[in-house]
Amino acid sequence: MTKIQRQMAMVMDLNKCIGCQTCTVACKTLWTSDPGMEAMLFNTVNTQPGAGTPRGWESLGGGFPGGAAALGAMPTTTGFGEAWRFNHGEVFHGGQGQKTHLQVQGKAPEWGPNWDEDQGGGEFPNSFFFYLPRICNHCTHPACVEACPRQAIVKRPEDGVVVIDETRCRGHRHCMEACPYKKIYFNHASKVSQKCIFCYPRLEQGVAPACARQCPGRVRFVGYRDDPDAPIWKLVDKWKVALPLHPEFGTEPNVFYVPPVGPARFDAAGNVDESRPRIPDAYLISLFGPRVLDALAVLKAERAKVQQGERSELMDLLIGYRWKEMFGGFDRDPQTLDWGPQQTLNATQSQEHTP
Repeated sequence: MTKIQRQMAMVMDLNKCIGCQTCTVACKTLWTSDPGMEAMLFNTVNTQPGAGTPRGWESLGGGFPGGAAALGAMPTTTGFGEAWRFNHGEVFHGGQGQKTHLQVQGKAPEWGPNWDEDQGGGEFPNSFFFYLPRICNHCTHPACVEACPRQAIVKRPEDGVVVIDETRCRGHRHCMEACPYKKIYFNHASKVSQKCIFCYPRLEQGVAPACARQCPGRVRFVGYRDDPDAPIWKLVDKWKVALPLHPEFGTEPNVFYVPPVGPARFDAAGNVDESRPRIPDAYLISLFGPRVLDALAVLKAERAKVQQGERSELMDLLIGYRWKEMFGGFDRDPQTLDWGPQQTLNATQSQEHTP
């Protein structure tokens, strides 16, 4: 594997995500507008607990469980959720707006990217859910790279972003089987695999990825993994409150999450029981590993400091008072740049880094 000089990373604070899907729309409009990409969502935001997208992805296998490579199941188009057609013309332009409503045309769908949105888990009055945004993790040990027989998937040496050279891809889709996070799609029109590219044309111009810059909740932090002056290193290494999703998959993700501090439970009498979290510890451990309990303890302790009138570097960092400080120097305004043809490559062209 190519030696990586530096590694780009992202941290998402799950305590701030409101599930608005602005990140999803920002990514979709920028990268997936060509034929064969209608159903692709390089960025997704699903409700947890939930089956997610593709359906049941957490149990489809792949990665390096126990340190050994293991191919998983092939995600299906229906598992991701197809791009359905609706009767827009009839409702909006046919004069039937008061008599009919939007309906899927053709076969009724059985699943979609947000099919179980806001359902969550638990039982009333202790029901709970939270939102989980996901992109390609641009792993340090990416299973997709090792699985590709064509060497069409590589990590860019300058920033560690995992990209697909579509001129080399032959659509074998071993990458889709190998990725335990199931964040690679197959374009049935162009017969190649496609995925999130961490908006590297923007990075090369000092601009943060679209999903991060467009987020109204300031959920996402961006920067080099080893930059001690940027928020990524502080959240992951200094405060140790940002954790990888499913570390047991063994791919060493470079997308990290600040776990949700859920509300307290109600007891049988309807009183708040501060000693028992509504989001079960066991569920959070299943997502982020046992270190999540230490991370939650730190978060609660720092919150308590602020409530007592003290200052907390961690809380100031997570609140994100100044958005430019969240992006590790990738804070240039894209409207001020001269986006030449090399920087406006569509994702359906080669995702390989172009010199």
